[in-house]
Amino acid sequence: MGLVKNLSLALLGAGFTVVATAAQALSVTLSYDRSIGSPGFAPGELFVPQGITVDDAGNTLVSNGRGLNPDGTFNPNIGNTVSVFDPKGNYIGAIGKGGKGVGEFDEPSALEISPLTKKLYVGDVFNNRVNVFDPQGNFIKSFGTFGGLKEGRAFFGPSGVTFDKTGNVYIGDFSGDKINKYTPDGELLGSFGTSGTAAGQFQGPAGLRISPVSGNFFVSDQFNNRIQVLDPEGKPLLTFGKQGTGDGEFNQPIGLEVDENENIYVADSINSRVQVFDKTGKFLTSYGKASAAPPPQLGEPPFGSPLDLTPGTFNWTAGTSYKDGKLYVGDFFQGRVQVLNVEGGSTKVPEPASLLGLGLLGVVATAGKLRKNQKQKAVVSLDRELENTAV
Repeated sequence: MGLVKNLSLALLGAGFTVVATAAQALSVTLSYDRSIGSPGFAPGELFVPQGITVDDAGNTLVSNGRGLNPDGTFNPNIGNTVSVFDPKGNYIGAIGKGGKGVGEFDEPSALEISPLTKKLYVGDVFNNRVNVFDPQGNFIKSFGTFGGLKEGRAFFGPSGVTFDKTGNVYIGDFSGDKINKYTPDGELLGSFGTSGTAAGQFQGPAGLRISPVSGNFFVSDQFNNRIQVLDPEGKPLLTFGKQGTGDGEFNQPIGLEVDENENIYVADSINSRVQVFDKTGKFLTSYGKASAAPPPQLGEPPFGSPLDLTPGTFNWTAGTSYKDGKLYVGDFFQGRVQVLNVEGGSTKVPEPASLLGLGLLGVVATAGKLRKNQKQKAVVSLDRELENTAV
């Protein structure tokens, strides 16, 4: 105990702040950077952006809404594409088109690019499938079957998309309340999750990510108003959150991201904000405020009125993407993507034990140097005594 106490004092005296430095690993801040897209129905304009991803070249891909006629019938010529913007936010084209045919969309939803093959996987809600495109945007194939519309839910079909290290793709079945596992070619390998409120059960699994650190699954459980963490086999490890408007509370969380330190970014949709948590579910920070405009009703244009396009104002948050220290957040009923700077989220700080080890090395080195200096001083002192005696 005396050794530990003395070492602790020595560490503090040497300027090591173990507790304070460890706390810095939990410090994450979000700030507005820029917006991508603008509200509207023309090429390069967006409405209801519920899927976002960023490719290796820095281009942003956005699933762009379901076009409807004034009478509410499907209009394939409005939206129903994946809009592509270059790194500066300029519109450069679209992938796919609206329709019921092969490779066409009737409401594109969650989308993601395979880290291994670079193929693009896009949920196709009303066609009840996933469409796959090559890196040049050419259609390859469709696969999957998902649950239909449930009472009380305005959305159904494929939700979150994520990949494991071997290239298998996991896709949320929003109405089926489960996560499906497929080969890269779309062969169903299995699933986990059932309907309910217990750990490991879901009511609308929306956002879905596999941690780049642990391989654990992170899922926004939309109608249970919580986040669930499951191990690589799908067994529940942690749940946190409840319905509400306070810190750590949710009103239908949708998009979800996980960074290199397993910090968790959640699009808290109806609360019109993003909340950030550490890997244990501890609340870190939030960003965003709600527009004064109510969300549109069914049959109305898909925009809040009036629009409030000031930075940090949302009319529901939805699709998300995390890339290179930037968080991309869909401004659901304002036809844009807001890009946020993430500060502190990807800064890796040594664990306290590692810091203690570094401190010990420093103390040992300092002590060794001190002993060496003391020995040198003793030799010099003895030489001087001998010289004086000889004189």
